[in-house]
Amino acid sequence: MDDAVRVLLVDDDQDDYLLTSEQLRDAFGARLALTWEGSYETGLAALREREFDVCLLDFRLGARTGLELLVEARAAGVETPIILLTGQGEREVDMQAMQAGASDYLTKDQLSAGLVERAIRHALERHRDRRALRLLNDMLESRVAERTKQLEEANRALMLADHRKDEFLAVLAHEMRNPLAPITNALTLLKHVADDETVRRESLETMERQLRQLVRLTDDLFEVSRISRGKIELRRESIELADIVHQAVEAARPLCNVRNQKLVLNLPAESLRLKADGARLAQVVGNLLTNASKFTPREGSVTLTVERDDDVAVLTVRDDGIGIAPDQLHRIFDMFAQVGSALERSAAGLGIGLTLVKNLVELHGGSVVARSQGLGYGSEFVVRLPLESAVARKNSTKTPSTADDLRTPVRRILIVDDNRDAANSLARLLQIAGHEVSTAHSGAAAIDAVGQAPPEMVLLDIGLPDITGYEVAGRLRRDHANQKLTLVALTGWGQAADRQRAKEAGFDHHLLKPVEYRDLTRLIAQLPEAR
Repeated sequence: MDDAVRVLLVDDDQDDYLLTSEQLRDAFGARLALTWEGSYETGLAALREREFDVCLLDFRLGARTGLELLVEARAAGVETPIILLTGQGEREVDMQAMQAGASDYLTKDQLSAGLVERAIRHALERHRDRRALRLLNDMLESRVAERTKQLEEANRALMLADHRKDEFLAVLAHEMRNPLAPITNALTLLKHVADDETVRRESLETMERQLRQLVRLTDDLFEVSRISRGKIELRRESIELADIVHQAVEAARPLCNVRNQKLVLNLPAESLRLKADGARLAQVVGNLLTNASKFTPREGSVTLTVERDDDVAVLTVRDDGIGIAPDQLHRIFDMFAQVGSALERSAAGLGIGLTLVKNLVELHGGSVVARSQGLGYGSEFVVRLPLESAVARKNSTKTPSTADDLRTPVRRILIVDDNRDAANSLARLLQIAGHEVSTAHSGAAAIDAVGQAPPEMVLLDIGLPDITGYEVAGRLRRDHANQKLTLVALTGWGQAADRQRAKEAGFDHHLLKPVEYRDLTRLIAQLPEAR
């Protein structure tokens, strides 16, 4: 110990003080910084108010005892090491002192410079060790508390994510059933009035439209993580906004009719064309109209207005329903957020949510805002979307739009799918178009069929019962005679990794089931001239 040793000596006997101080000087020499207090009260005050390295405390302090002072000091939070000085034969007092928090005890009749030095040195070492251990323990407790908090937050986040996933899947499953109702109705109509050409045409159009919606919803169900991150692949084309609006109104009108609500549509006289994904925009408008109807009482009104603002199309959905509280507007687009009573009452059948509306609109380069003057004053949702440029419209006119435009030369096509209904129905469809079509229902059969009667195109399923479509493609490509064969993966696996794997296996194209007949016809039309 090279630094000064600050010692507080509390003893009401001056002779004992002089004797003890002499021993302390012998022990520590010039390093000693001694303070003497001659009473219980001044000694306790010194311990509370000043800092010392150690305190030598006499047991007998007038009417009070050093043991009482020790207990009172420790109760006040004093941590200074305290060594109790007692008389001979006071063993019980010594034990009580140790239990009360004394660092050591010494008997006055045995005091010596060496004994005092050792007692103080050991007391200081133990005090430093206890302080270091306490600091380490505090640090560990702090880290444990921090880590516990992080784990609790992570657990809450996981629980919330799991809850949102379950909610999302449940809602999407509910929405998938919606297109089945008009499809079922149309099929029933065809059974009863198949000779009515108008009914037949309208029923087929309805089924085709609703089937497309069902396919897109199915895609969303299997790509829920992409939707939650806003990573949805848009299939852009030149579309007339009025057509999309009419589709959405057609879907929402039955709900409004059931609730005796007035659905008003205001369209501009001019054409407003967008380079957009028509099915996704129909989802946006349809969801806004459906929500407006659900949040509006019976015999209320829902108004959809479309107008042009320079190079932007503006769609406004306004209702006179329950409205939204001002402090909840900022949460209205949060996924599954419980925004007051409005969303609580609409928890069932929210579609795929206003979050998806916002994501889809922003993916199209647009914006959407919600407005309301408060509860009971209705709501207004305003969507702004950029219009298609004149150059894009000019180029888009070159896209085939009728079945006649898609007529192609007769091609030799092999369809490979272990689902016989899928293979045979597609084969029949292509045969009606005039193509020479054959089918195979396993990988081995496909390889044999190509070897016996080489086709120009193979529509190849990936999940075959014997070997995968990837392996079939690889084997075909290893045969030099098949290098110019067009291989098309026709599969339900549609992630980016699936497309990349198909490309690496030797496929030229990748189509998702159920394939759009127009897309398939367009692909067949791109085949090189028959050799």
